[in-house]
Amino acid sequence: MENFIGYEKGVDLGGWLSQCSEYTDEHYKTFIAKSDFEVIASWGMDHARLPVDWQVFQHEDGSLIESGFAYVQNAIDWAGECKLNLILDLHKTLGYSFDAEAEKNNFFSNQSLHKHFYTLWEEFSKRYSKYSDRVSFELLNEVTSPSYSDAWNEISDQAIKIVRKYSKDIKILVGGYWNNSIDALKDLNPPADKNIVYNFHCYDPLLFTHQGAPWVKGMPHDFRLEYPTTFKKHNDAARQFKLDDFVNPVADESKTYSKDFFVKKWQAGIKVCQERGVPLYCGEYGVIDRAKPEDALAWFKDINAALVECKIGRAAWSYKQMDFGLSDDRMKGVIKELIKYL
Repeated sequence: MENFIGYEKGVDLGGWLSQCSEYTDEHYKTFIAKSDFEVIASWGMDHARLPVDWQVFQHEDGSLIESGFAYVQNAIDWAGECKLNLILDLHKTLGYSFDAEAEKNNFFSNQSLHKHFYTLWEEFSKRYSKYSDRVSFELLNEVTSPSYSDAWNEISDQAIKIVRKYSKDIKILVGGYWNNSIDALKDLNPPADKNIVYNFHCYDPLLFTHQGAPWVKGMPHDFRLEYPTTFKKHNDAARQFKLDDFVNPVADESKTYSKDFFVKKWQAGIKVCQERGVPLYCGEYGVIDRAKPEDALAWFKDINAALVECKIGRAAWSYKQMDFGLSDDRMKGVIKELIKYL
Protein backbone atom coordinates (compact mmCIF):
# COMPACT_ATOMS: atom_id res chain seq x y z
CA MET A 1 0.00 0.00 0.00
CA GLU A 2 1.21 3.52 -0.80
CA ASN A 3 2.38 5.71 2.11
CA PHE A 4 0.95 9.13 2.95
CA ILE A 5 4.34 10.76 3.37
CA GLY A 6 4.55 13.55 5.95
CA TYR A 7 1.33 12.53 7.69
CA GLU A 8 2.37 9.60 9.85
CA LYS A 9 1.52 10.97 13.33
CA GLY A 10 -0.83 13.86 14.00
CA VAL A 11 -3.45 15.46 16.21
CA ASP A 12 -6.82 17.00 15.38
CA LEU A 13 -7.55 20.62 16.26
CA GLY A 14 -11.27 20.12 16.83
CA GLY A 15 -13.32 22.93 18.31
CA TRP A 16 -11.25 25.83 16.98
CA LEU A 17 -12.77 26.58 13.58
CA SER A 18 -15.29 23.74 13.68
CA GLN A 19 -18.01 22.57 16.11
CA CYS A 20 -17.38 25.82 17.93
CA SER A 21 -19.01 26.70 21.24
CA GLU A 22 -19.63 30.02 19.47
CA TYR A 23 -18.68 31.21 15.99
CA THR A 24 -17.05 34.48 16.99
CA ASP A 25 -13.71 36.18 16.43
CA GLU A 26 -13.14 36.13 20.18
CA HIS A 27 -13.34 32.33 20.15
CA TYR A 28 -11.15 31.96 17.03
CA LYS A 29 -8.48 34.24 18.52
CA THR A 30 -8.27 32.50 21.88
CA PHE A 31 -8.99 28.76 21.46
CA ILE A 32 -5.74 27.87 19.65
CA ALA A 33 -2.46 29.80 19.45
CA LYS A 34 1.01 29.23 18.04
CA SER A 35 2.01 27.78 21.42
CA ASP A 36 -0.39 24.89 20.83
CA PHE A 37 1.36 24.02 17.58
CA GLU A 38 4.62 24.10 19.53
CA VAL A 39 3.20 21.60 22.02
CA ILE A 40 2.05 19.29 19.21
CA ALA A 41 5.50 19.45 17.65
CA SER A 42 7.09 18.70 21.04
CA TRP A 43 4.97 15.54 21.21
CA GLY A 44 6.82 14.26 18.14
CA MET A 45 3.96 14.77 15.71
CA ASP A 46 4.58 15.53 12.04
CA HIS A 47 1.20 17.15 11.27
CA ALA A 48 -2.09 18.52 12.53
CA ARG A 49 -5.55 18.05 11.05
CA LEU A 50 -7.56 21.28 11.04
CA PRO A 51 -11.36 20.84 10.89
CA VAL A 52 -13.22 23.94 9.66
CA ASP A 53 -16.94 24.73 9.22
CA TRP A 54 -18.48 26.67 6.36
CA GLN A 55 -19.88 29.48 8.53
CA VAL A 56 -16.35 30.60 9.40
CA PHE A 57 -15.90 31.57 5.72
CA GLN A 58 -19.35 32.07 4.16
CA HIS A 59 -22.67 33.73 4.77
CA GLU A 60 -25.77 31.79 3.72
CA ASP A 61 -26.05 33.97 0.61
CA GLY A 62 -22.63 32.69 -0.46
CA SER A 63 -20.69 35.88 0.21
CA LEU A 64 -17.31 35.36 1.80
CA ILE A 65 -16.08 36.24 5.29
CA GLU A 66 -12.49 37.31 4.68
CA SER A 67 -11.45 37.16 8.32
CA GLY A 68 -12.16 33.42 8.40
CA PHE A 69 -9.50 32.69 5.80
CA ALA A 70 -6.98 34.64 7.88
CA TYR A 71 -7.30 32.10 10.71
CA VAL A 72 -6.46 29.26 8.33
CA GLN A 73 -3.47 31.26 7.12
CA ASN A 74 -2.35 31.61 10.74
CA ALA A 75 -2.60 27.84 11.15
CA ILE A 76 -0.55 27.24 8.00
CA ASP A 77 2.09 29.75 9.11
CA TRP A 78 2.31 28.41 12.66
CA ALA A 79 2.49 24.83 11.44
CA GLY A 80 5.27 25.77 9.05
CA GLU A 81 7.25 27.52 11.77
CA CYS A 82 6.92 24.38 13.91
CA LYS A 83 7.85 22.09 10.99
CA LEU A 84 4.40 20.51 10.96
CA ASN A 85 2.31 19.62 7.94
CA LEU A 86 -1.41 20.46 7.94
CA ILE A 87 -4.62 18.89 6.67
CA LEU A 88 -7.42 21.37 5.93
CA ASP A 89 -10.61 19.41 6.61
CA LEU A 90 -14.02 20.83 5.66
CA HIS A 91 -15.94 19.43 8.62
CA LYS A 92 -19.34 20.90 7.75
CA THR A 93 -20.69 22.51 4.60
CA LEU A 94 -23.95 24.45 4.22
CA GLY A 95 -26.82 21.95 4.30
CA TYR A 96 -24.74 19.08 5.64
CA SER A 97 -23.72 17.89 9.09
CA PHE A 98 -22.62 14.51 10.43
CA ASP A 99 -23.91 15.03 13.98
CA ALA A 100 -27.28 15.54 15.68
CA GLU A 101 -28.32 17.89 12.88
CA ALA A 102 -27.80 15.17 10.26
CA GLU A 103 -31.54 14.54 9.93
CA LYS A 104 -31.86 18.02 8.39
CA ASN A 105 -29.31 17.34 5.65
CA ASN A 106 -30.31 18.39 2.14
CA PHE A 107 -26.87 19.05 0.71
CA PHE A 108 -26.59 16.01 -1.54
CA SER A 109 -29.82 16.74 -3.44
CA ASN A 110 -29.60 20.54 -3.65
CA GLN A 111 -27.67 22.08 -6.56
CA SER A 112 -27.48 25.52 -4.95
CA LEU A 113 -25.79 23.99 -1.90
CA HIS A 114 -23.32 22.23 -4.19
CA LYS A 115 -22.41 25.68 -5.50
CA HIS A 116 -21.59 26.85 -1.96
CA PHE A 117 -19.36 23.81 -1.51
CA TYR A 118 -17.55 24.29 -4.81
CA THR A 119 -17.10 28.02 -4.17
CA LEU A 120 -15.49 27.32 -0.83
CA TRP A 121 -13.10 24.77 -2.28
CA GLU A 122 -12.21 27.15 -5.08
CA GLU A 123 -11.33 29.79 -2.50
CA PHE A 124 -9.30 27.33 -0.44
CA SER A 125 -7.49 26.22 -3.60
CA LYS A 126 -6.71 29.76 -4.75
CA ARG A 127 -5.27 30.68 -1.39
CA TYR A 128 -3.57 27.53 -0.07
CA SER A 129 -2.62 25.28 -3.01
CA LYS A 130 0.77 26.98 -3.14
CA TYR A 131 1.60 25.16 0.10
CA SER A 132 1.19 21.73 -1.51
CA ASP A 133 4.51 20.59 -0.06
CA ARG A 134 3.07 20.80 3.47
CA VAL A 135 -0.72 21.23 3.24
CA SER A 136 -3.34 18.69 2.14
CA PHE A 137 -7.08 19.08 1.53
CA GLU A 138 -9.88 16.90 2.94
CA LEU A 139 -13.06 17.50 0.96
CA LEU A 140 -15.73 16.68 3.56
CA ASN A 141 -15.90 15.04 6.95
CA GLU A 142 -17.98 11.92 7.63
CA VAL A 143 -20.61 11.35 4.98
CA THR A 144 -23.36 9.58 6.91
CA SER A 145 -25.89 7.54 4.93
CA PRO A 146 -25.01 5.01 2.21
CA SER A 147 -27.87 6.60 0.25
CA TYR A 148 -25.58 9.58 -0.36
CA SER A 149 -22.85 7.45 -1.95
CA ASP A 150 -23.57 8.08 -5.66
CA ALA A 151 -24.16 11.79 -5.15
CA TRP A 152 -21.02 12.09 -3.04
CA ASN A 153 -18.93 10.41 -5.76
CA GLU A 154 -20.19 12.95 -8.31
CA ILE A 155 -19.74 15.94 -5.98
CA SER A 156 -16.26 14.92 -4.84
CA ASP A 157 -15.16 14.32 -8.43
CA GLN A 158 -16.22 17.84 -9.35
CA ALA A 159 -14.48 19.28 -6.30
CA ILE A 160 -11.26 17.47 -7.24
CA LYS A 161 -11.43 19.02 -10.71
CA ILE A 162 -11.77 22.47 -9.12
CA VAL A 163 -8.77 21.92 -6.84
CA ARG A 164 -6.72 20.60 -9.75
CA LYS A 165 -7.13 23.88 -11.62
CA TYR A 166 -4.83 25.37 -9.00
CA SER A 167 -2.59 22.44 -8.05
CA LYS A 168 -1.80 19.15 -9.74
CA ASP A 169 0.08 17.73 -6.79
CA ILE A 170 -1.67 18.77 -3.57
CA LYS A 171 -2.95 15.70 -1.75
CA ILE A 172 -6.75 15.41 -1.61
CA LEU A 173 -8.38 13.20 1.02
CA VAL A 174 -11.72 11.50 0.33
CA GLY A 175 -13.75 9.39 2.77
CA GLY A 176 -16.86 7.27 2.41
CA TYR A 177 -20.23 6.87 4.09
CA TRP A 178 -21.05 5.48 7.55
CA ASN A 179 -19.08 8.39 8.96
CA ASN A 180 -15.84 7.61 7.11
CA SER A 181 -16.09 3.87 7.70
CA ILE A 182 -13.21 1.85 6.30
CA ASP A 183 -15.82 -0.57 4.97
CA ALA A 184 -17.23 2.16 2.68
CA LEU A 185 -13.99 2.73 0.75
CA LYS A 186 -14.95 0.09 -1.81
CA ASP A 187 -17.84 2.30 -2.99
CA LEU A 188 -15.72 5.39 -3.58
CA ASN A 189 -14.89 6.17 -7.19
CA PRO A 190 -11.42 5.01 -8.26
CA PRO A 191 -8.83 7.73 -7.57
CA ALA A 192 -8.86 10.56 -10.10
CA ASP A 193 -5.07 10.78 -10.02
CA LYS A 194 -2.00 9.70 -8.05
CA ASN A 195 -2.45 12.42 -5.42
CA ILE A 196 -5.70 11.12 -3.93
CA VAL A 197 -5.72 9.66 -0.39
CA TYR A 198 -8.53 7.52 1.07
CA ASN A 199 -9.56 8.50 4.58
CA PHE A 200 -11.32 6.62 7.39
CA HIS A 201 -12.10 7.10 11.08
CA CYS A 202 -11.94 4.49 13.85
CA TYR A 203 -13.61 4.64 17.26
CA ASP A 204 -13.99 0.90 17.85
CA PRO A 205 -15.19 -0.51 20.12
CA LEU A 206 -17.78 2.25 20.16
CA LEU A 207 -19.27 1.45 23.53
CA PHE A 208 -15.84 2.00 25.08
CA THR A 209 -14.71 5.08 23.14
CA HIS A 210 -18.14 6.74 23.47
CA GLN A 211 -19.14 5.51 26.93
CA GLY A 212 -21.65 7.82 28.56
CA ALA A 213 -21.72 10.15 25.55
CA PRO A 214 -24.74 12.43 25.93
CA TRP A 215 -25.27 12.59 22.15
CA VAL A 216 -25.69 8.80 21.79
CA LYS A 217 -29.41 8.09 22.10
CA GLY A 218 -30.17 5.19 24.39
CA MET A 219 -26.87 5.10 26.25
CA PRO A 220 -27.05 5.89 29.98
CA HIS A 221 -24.85 8.88 30.76
CA ASP A 222 -23.37 7.04 33.73
CA PHE A 223 -22.40 3.91 31.76
CA ARG A 224 -18.72 3.01 32.05
CA LEU A 225 -16.64 0.27 30.43
CA GLU A 226 -13.01 -0.66 31.03
CA TYR A 227 -10.37 -1.47 28.42
CA PRO A 228 -9.31 -4.03 27.50
CA THR A 229 -12.70 -5.70 27.64
CA THR A 230 -14.27 -8.79 26.11
CA PHE A 231 -16.45 -8.72 23.04
CA LYS A 232 -19.22 -10.28 25.14
CA LYS A 233 -19.21 -7.54 27.77
CA HIS A 234 -19.22 -4.86 25.07
CA ASN A 235 -21.89 -6.51 22.95
CA ASP A 236 -24.16 -7.42 25.89
CA ALA A 237 -24.24 -3.75 26.91
CA ALA A 238 -24.91 -2.63 23.34
CA ARG A 239 -27.82 -5.05 23.08
CA GLN A 240 -29.14 -3.96 26.48
CA PHE A 241 -29.21 -0.32 25.35
CA LYS A 242 -30.67 -1.35 21.95
CA LEU A 243 -27.61 0.07 20.21
CA ASP A 244 -27.51 -2.64 17.57
CA ASP A 245 -25.11 -0.69 15.34
CA PHE A 246 -22.54 -0.84 18.15
CA VAL A 247 -22.49 -4.66 18.28
CA ASN A 248 -19.29 -6.14 16.83
CA PRO A 249 -20.09 -9.49 15.16
CA VAL A 250 -17.41 -11.99 16.15
CA ALA A 251 -17.26 -15.77 16.21
CA ASP A 252 -16.03 -15.96 19.80
CA GLU A 253 -17.36 -13.27 22.14
CA SER A 254 -15.22 -14.55 25.01
CA LYS A 255 -12.12 -13.06 23.37
CA THR A 256 -10.72 -9.70 24.42
CA TYR A 257 -10.18 -6.62 22.27
CA SER A 258 -6.56 -6.22 21.21
CA LYS A 259 -4.35 -4.98 18.39
CA ASP A 260 -5.40 -7.96 16.29
CA PHE A 261 -9.03 -6.82 16.28
CA PHE A 262 -8.10 -3.59 14.50
CA VAL A 263 -5.73 -5.25 12.04
CA LYS A 264 -8.40 -7.78 11.04
CA LYS A 265 -11.16 -5.17 10.81
CA TRP A 266 -9.15 -2.98 8.43
CA GLN A 267 -8.08 -5.67 5.97
CA ALA A 268 -10.89 -5.20 3.43
CA GLY A 269 -10.22 -1.45 3.25
CA ILE A 270 -6.48 -2.00 3.01
CA LYS A 271 -7.07 -4.38 0.11
CA VAL A 272 -9.10 -1.72 -1.73
CA CYS A 273 -6.24 0.76 -1.31
CA GLN A 274 -3.66 -1.77 -2.45
CA GLU A 275 -5.65 -2.61 -5.56
CA ARG A 276 -6.15 1.05 -6.44
CA GLY A 277 -2.68 2.25 -5.48
CA VAL A 278 -4.07 4.74 -2.93
CA PRO A 279 -2.56 5.72 0.46
CA LEU A 280 -4.78 5.13 3.49
CA TYR A 281 -5.12 7.61 6.37
CA CYS A 282 -7.03 7.50 9.66
CA GLY A 283 -8.20 11.07 10.27
CA GLU A 284 -9.80 10.46 13.65
CA TYR A 285 -9.47 8.00 16.52
CA GLY A 286 -9.81 8.64 20.23
CA VAL A 287 -11.47 7.99 23.58
CA ILE A 288 -14.11 10.09 25.35
CA ASP A 289 -13.16 11.83 28.58
CA ARG A 290 -15.63 9.68 30.58
CA ALA A 291 -13.21 6.76 30.31
CA LYS A 292 -10.42 6.32 32.83
CA PRO A 293 -7.17 7.82 31.51
CA GLU A 294 -5.37 4.53 32.17
CA ASP A 295 -7.95 2.67 30.06
CA ALA A 296 -7.63 5.25 27.30
CA LEU A 297 -3.86 4.69 27.35
CA ALA A 298 -4.35 0.93 26.98
CA TRP A 299 -6.65 1.50 23.97
CA PHE A 300 -4.20 3.89 22.31
CA LYS A 301 -1.43 1.31 22.73
CA ASP A 302 -3.48 -1.32 20.89
CA ILE A 303 -4.74 0.84 18.04
CA ASN A 304 -1.32 2.47 17.59
CA ALA A 305 0.32 -0.95 17.29
CA ALA A 306 -2.22 -1.84 14.60
CA LEU A 307 -1.75 1.44 12.72
CA VAL A 308 2.03 1.02 12.77
CA GLU A 309 1.81 -2.61 11.63
CA CYS A 310 -0.50 -1.63 8.76
CA LYS A 311 1.59 1.46 7.93
CA ILE A 312 -1.38 3.84 8.21
CA GLY A 313 -0.87 7.55 8.90
CA ARG A 314 -3.25 9.05 11.45
CA ALA A 315 -4.44 11.97 13.58
CA ALA A 316 -5.84 11.51 17.09
CA TRP A 317 -9.06 13.24 18.15
CA SER A 318 -8.59 15.72 19.69
CA TYR A 319 -5.90 18.09 20.97
CA LYS A 320 -8.09 19.82 23.59
CA GLN A 321 -11.61 19.74 24.98
CA MET A 322 -14.34 18.42 22.59
CA ASP A 323 -15.00 15.60 25.15
CA PHE A 324 -11.80 13.92 23.92
CA GLY A 325 -9.05 16.37 24.91
CA LEU A 326 -5.58 14.87 25.01
CA SER A 327 -3.99 17.97 26.54
CA ASP A 328 -6.71 18.45 29.17
CA ASP A 329 -5.79 18.41 32.86
CA ARG A 330 -7.41 15.02 33.46
CA MET A 331 -4.84 13.40 31.15
CA LYS A 332 -1.75 14.81 32.90
CA GLY A 333 -1.02 11.53 34.65
CA VAL A 334 -0.69 9.56 31.41
CA ILE A 335 0.06 12.06 28.65
CA LYS A 336 3.85 11.57 28.65
CA GLU A 337 3.32 7.86 28.06
CA LEU A 338 0.31 8.27 25.81
CA ILE A 339 2.01 10.48 23.23
CA LYS A 340 4.32 7.57 22.44
CA TYR A 341 1.25 5.82 21.06
CA LEU A 342 -0.29 8.53 18.87
